[in-house]
Amino acid sequence: MAERKVRVRFAPSPTGALHIGGVRTALYNYLFARQHGGDLIFRIEDTDSNRFVPGAEEYILESFKWLGIHFDEGVSFGGEHGPYRQSERREIYKKYVQILLDNDKAYIAFDTPEELDAKRAEIANFQYDASTRGMMRNSLTMSKEEVDALIAEGKQYVVRFKIEPNENVHVNDLIRGEVVINSSILDDKVLYKSADELPTYHLANIVDDHLMEVSHVIRGEEWLPSAPLHVLLYRAFGWEDTMPEFAHLPLLLKPEGNGKLSKRDGDRLGFPVFPLEWRPESGEVSSGYRESGYLPEAVINFLALLGWNPGNDQEVMSMDEMIQLFDIHRCSKSGAKFDYKKGIWFNHQYIQLKPNEEIAELFLPVLKEHGVEAPFEKVVTVVGMMKDRVSFIKELWDVCSFFFVAPAEYDEKTVKKRWKEDSAKCMTELAEVIAGIEDFSIEGQEKVVMDWIAEKGYRTGNIMNAFRLTLVGEGKGPHMFDISWVLGKEETLARMKRAVEVLK
Repeated sequence: MAERKVRVRFAPSPTGALHIGGVRTALYNYLFARQHGGDLIFRIEDTDSNRFVPGAEEYILESFKWLGIHFDEGVSFGGEHGPYRQSERREIYKKYVQILLDNDKAYIAFDTPEELDAKRAEIANFQYDASTRGMMRNSLTMSKEEVDALIAEGKQYVVRFKIEPNENVHVNDLIRGEVVINSSILDDKVLYKSADELPTYHLANIVDDHLMEVSHVIRGEEWLPSAPLHVLLYRAFGWEDTMPEFAHLPLLLKPEGNGKLSKRDGDRLGFPVFPLEWRPESGEVSSGYRESGYLPEAVINFLALLGWNPGNDQEVMSMDEMIQLFDIHRCSKSGAKFDYKKGIWFNHQYIQLKPNEEIAELFLPVLKEHGVEAPFEKVVTVVGMMKDRVSFIKELWDVCSFFFVAPAEYDEKTVKKRWKEDSAKCMTELAEVIAGIEDFSIEGQEKVVMDWIAEKGYRTGNIMNAFRLTLVGEGKGPHMFDISWVLGKEETLARMKRAVEVLK
């Protein structure tokens, strides 16, 4: 038998914003597909019509576009296995529901919610299964005529999967090894509802994965309890030979490690749990990684290492490097603590790695917000000097605004500490020296000024600290001659003159 082509899928429900845990699942599917020369399918699982949220599908697609995760086929991408939106596949599912009914693998049940509630009150830990189905209103306890008559009357019904009891179901998981669950603990799951003529998740995802030739199902740990049911469904359809391999990923845990990561954790500790800002029609706006100033490459790198180990000490990796190194067997079985501070660290690393021109482009809107228009070459130069001091682009303004705007006032603490009795006189002299410098390069300035300090017998620290105060307004910034070189001779002298007038 020829080796099967790798085909994986990411299949979110359009019920709201995309949780960062879902992004990681999609990322692992993407890395796995690319490593094996396979396909990644984007499917929308919208069988629960009550939970549909307008705009969610578009939000999910925009998130992946920003993150650089590309799909090969699916909703909005096309392909030969469509439609890829489950609500558009009603007739396909009906056909497979009928196959199960015809082969005595499923049955029709007419029990109302009230009747089910009454049975739960009557029987402790009630479960609709082999031990209780005989006392319920379904096609196993009613004649065909009764069933047909109720359907003809328009009575609502569900189709339930008929699970045989006391059978050990084996699930071979690529991360967890063999998982064995006894079928007696499984209930006869609802597979189809006549009310909206749609299947439940369990039936739809089995049928879709089979018809779309999915080879591997890589999904969150929360689906592990459903895996035995899915194996039984594949078997019931006679598809066991082409059943995909399963891999259940570890949960993303709260930063403290106790329980699943939630939006509330992000709100509590001040970090996003969604890739993009989410603005529902009603309710509070939720922050996103993009709007919070994270670079997409940093988010991807950070997420990749939450639950997967590349087998070496390398932390910063490009997408291509991740594809090369990714091994599903190196995913952890236990949950991964969401160390959001590490995400900030990754963002800092990627700011350092990006070309200065690219960071400058991202910084331009921040400058514009502060009413600054500067030559692009100057912005590139400043970014190159200062980007190692920040973890986010927006923080650049706080560390380098003095390159673009002259100080309007002078920091009181710095003045008290750095502005000496003779500072005004020394700065006036230094201004004359600087005015006479012909080579205003960093090196050219440094040689002339240092020679002058030595000649005059001044203390270098006193001169340079006062010089910094005149140009910056406080005691921060890079090397002094870097600052004066970027400002240029004219602006340097103007700032020195004003400082002397204000501080003398």
